[in-house]
This record gives sequence, C-alpha cells and structure tokens, in this order.
Amino acid sequence: MYICDYLGGEWDKYSLLKILYFAEQKHLAKYGRPISGDYIVAMKHGPVPSNSYNLVKPQYANPNFTEDEENIIKINGKPDLDALSESDIECLIESINENRNYGFWRLRAKSHDNAYNNTVETKGLDATIPFIDIAISGGAQPSMVEYIKHNLELQNCSFNGAPSW
Repeated sequence: MYICDYLGGEWDKYSLLKILYFAEQKHLAKYGRPISGDYIVAMKHGPVPSNSYNLVKPQYANPNFTEDEENIIKINGKPDLDALSESDIECLIESINENRNYGFWRLRAKSHDNAYNNTVETKGLDATIPFIDIAISGGAQPSMVEYIKHNLELQNCSFNGAPSW
C-alpha cells in the first residue's frame, strides 16, 4: 500500500510487486531482515511476493485496493506508516526511485537475478526463493549472510518449523 500511495495512489500491479521485491532484496542485504515477511515465489515473469500478490487480486475483494482491466491498482485509503520502520521506508523509497520508470520487460529482466534463476533451476517454477539467496543477489556482505542464516536457524528452533520470515 505504501508503494502505491507514494506513486500517487495508483500504479500497475506488476511494477508494484517488482518494486516490493527489490525493496525486500535491499533490506535483506543491508539490514538482514525482510520488510513484509512475505515469501517470494519464483513465477514465470520473475520473483513475486506471494501474500502481497494475493492481496491485490480482485477475487479476494480486499477493500484497500481496486483493480481495473489494465491491471492498474488503486488504493483506497492511506498506508499504516506505524507498520513500517525507518529502514523499511528507506529501502522502499530507494526501490521506487530506481524502478518506477522501468517497463514490464526491463523489470522482468532485472528480477531474473541469481536468486530467481537458481531457484527455478533447482526447484522449478512456483518454488519459494530462499531469503539468503535474495540477500546475496542484492549484494549482502558475507557477515550479513551469516547473520541471516543465524536468525533463520533461531526462527526454525523457536517456532519448530517454518520461519515467520
């Protein structure tokens, strides 16, 4: 919702989801955690934040969004800024500014990074892309990769299964 609001209240669905992916990648590489906690899935046209994608699908009738025939998403209301940290907003704005003028094909090509390609090659389409791979593709330093691995291990131990992010 923040991205769409920042862009004037409406934007095409594909670009919104790619901007979110690149913001997640930046945040993982720089701060060691995702913004939304959304699982990123390797789909035909690149990585897609799964839950965010579901939120903007018309069949879910989310009152926060409407979509027209051209896949333009319009927000209804304002984003909850209390749900975002300063570092979340920083990475969202960086991603918006870097990607807002790219069309479908350029965003698609850019998002077919090593994290995406490795996931498709090893697990196939519709598989979840590991956060560590996303961070590495975003330029994470080795110490940050170790930090993420450690936190994922703690999450797995603490919650006896899938990490919450």
